Amino acid sequence: VDKWFRRLQLVSAGAYSLGHGGNDAQKTIGIIWLLLIATGYASTADASPPTWTIVSCYLAIGLGTMFGGWRIVKTMGQKITKLKPVGGFCAETGGAMTLFLATAMGIPVSTTHTITGAIVGVGSTQRASAVRWGVAGNIIWAWVLTIPASAFVAAIAYWVSLQLY
Repeated sequence: VDKWFRRLQLVSAGAYSLGHGGNDAQKTIGIIWLLLIATGYASTADASPPTWTIVSCYLAIGLGTMFGGWRIVKTMGQKITKLKPVGGFCAETGGAMTLFLATAMGIPVSTTHTITGAIVGVGSTQRASAVRWGVAGNIIWAWVLTIPASAFVAAIAYWVSLQLY
């Protein structure tokens, strides 16, 4: 069974990657397009953002995953709970389905939240103690602190821009 699910994980990982790009890249494309419209480099009458914006965002997502994603993959797949091929397949498939549905409905979601929830769910089906709740708690704290930390950095950047211009 492991042999088959190892192969199926290639399909589920591909589907999750497609969902990741479809959701996260779309959010970034939207922000850049909005900035292009606000600064007059694009028109509100345009049916879609410039092609370079789309290609750049998908390229950035792909390169980020390729060069920095392994650390996240290692944390998700080994530190939260020990995943077997069947569990990895289920988590990736569940995460991909969630991302496809959210993207189709136009709902921006965090791909990291999606896969973390799926992995914790798969680990919990074995037994509650199979999940390293301390690691999961640290991830949640990182999510909670990200918003005020990014707001603080944005406020500093805004203040600096006011001083310079």
